[in-house]
Amino acid sequence: MRPDTPAEHTTEAERLLRTAAQYPEDHEPLFLQAAAHLELAGDRARATTLYDELLGSPDIAVEKPHLVKALKASNLWEYGHEAEARAIIDGIRAAGPLDAAPWEIAAETLEAHDELESAHDFFSTALTLLIAPGEDVPYATQSLLIGRHRVRRLMGVGHDAWDELADTLHTAAVPLDELHDPKRLWALGSSDPSELQAEINRLRAELGTYRTALSRPFPVAVLRWPAAELRELLAAYPELAQEYLSHEDHLARLEAALRDLHAAGTPNLGIVTGTVPSYEAFAASEAASPSDPDLLPQYATTLAARGRAVPWPPARSAACWCGSERAYRECHGAG
Repeated sequence: MRPDTPAEHTTEAERLLRTAAQYPEDHEPLFLQAAAHLELAGDRARATTLYDELLGSPDIAVEKPHLVKALKASNLWEYGHEAEARAIIDGIRAAGPLDAAPWEIAAETLEAHDELESAHDFFSTALTLLIAPGEDVPYATQSLLIGRHRVRRLMGVGHDAWDELADTLHTAAVPLDELHDPKRLWALGSSDPSELQAEINRLRAELGTYRTALSRPFPVAVLRWPAAELRELLAAYPELAQEYLSHEDHLARLEAALRDLHAAGTPNLGIVTGTVPSYEAFAASEAASPSDPDLLPQYATTLAARGRAVPWPPARSAACWCGSERAYRECHGAG
């Protein structure tokens, strides 16, 4: 069962911290999950301590520092540290991270505290930075469009091109204009059965969207091996050679698989990078042989569940996912 009471959230946080001690390579995502449970338990000061430990420890290489800072700012504001939270949010904007998550968390923090103009500015700045004209909108960035649409409805301004794009990407039965209608709250106090039934239908549609997102908490991830790791893997476990004809073929097949999934409408695609020691440790934990090819997709899923996935596709002007240091459009993004 999911934790429900403050005590259960605290217990889950302690479990995650023990797991982080066992798996230092997954320290960051496990600490973030633990901090979230502490916030739900009402222990916001201790959650801040975890964020500070991630950001301040010389022994921990933080992969997503702006995400950690955004979460810390959101938490700080909730228990009275508004000035510090604002300073952190201003720092995120100045840094201009190329990841949607810190922008979304910071913007929603501003929105939650009725800073609608600032929230709108944050959403708009992020979209200008992260969406290039003519490119597909990455899954992780779509929520910025939805959030901006919601804030603009609260502000009472008309639709623009980004609002129209948000409407296009929204797949629930109830349109965004209805979901984000500020007058919806009035219906909750109405005695008119038709208004109440309409609100119930809208809430059901919204709940269905959330359930769909929760059913896929981690990306559909494919496993990528760097060239040196693949050579080491095949030298140690030649039985896997039938899975990997060459490193070039491996990368080409990954890109093709991701494009097929994308064309089929699969959202939230990602790539996880394997290492031989990590794979061997996973095999040992599963009491299985590393030479078993059926273990490879399970390993990929486990890495994704630990927060190791990189969203696909990247922007065509961004560095390619394969590690070539060339732009994606010049490497695997052509065509």
